[in-house]
Amino acid sequence: MKVKLFVSLIMLTICFTAFAQEKQSTAVAEKGLTKVCVMYPFAEGKTFDMAYYETKHMPMVAGFLGSNLVKYSIEKGIASGIPNQPLPFMAIGTFYVKSLSEYQAAIGPNRDAIRADFPKYTNISPVILVSEVVK
Repeated sequence: MKVKLFVSLIMLTICFTAFAQEKQSTAVAEKGLTKVCVMYPFAEGKTFDMAYYETKHMPMVAGFLGSNLVKYSIEKGIASGIPNQPLPFMAIGTFYVKSLSEYQAAIGPNRDAIRADFPKYTNISPVILVSEVVK
């Protein structure tokens, strides 16, 4: 019985250590990357189809980025940071890429296809922020 408990504790420690190292290496790997945030502001009468965005639009754009893409994320807005205030953004799609110039080179020839896909999931004009991850 004590041996099983000891083995379980060792396995738990190994799993926790591996998880902590993975989290730390992910954070370090992001520093210096270019982050492209595509933000969809909330407004009365505006719509957003999250299922389409998640399963069709973002994978399509990610495919254009190829090996320059490190990862992407999708966020669904749920509240404002101030109580009783409107939601600032309905959704935010973020791409983490190694090179801004490679990102621009990949998006440029596909811009029309990307824009033509907008009406399939939203009637919102997105706001785009390009930044460098510093930490």
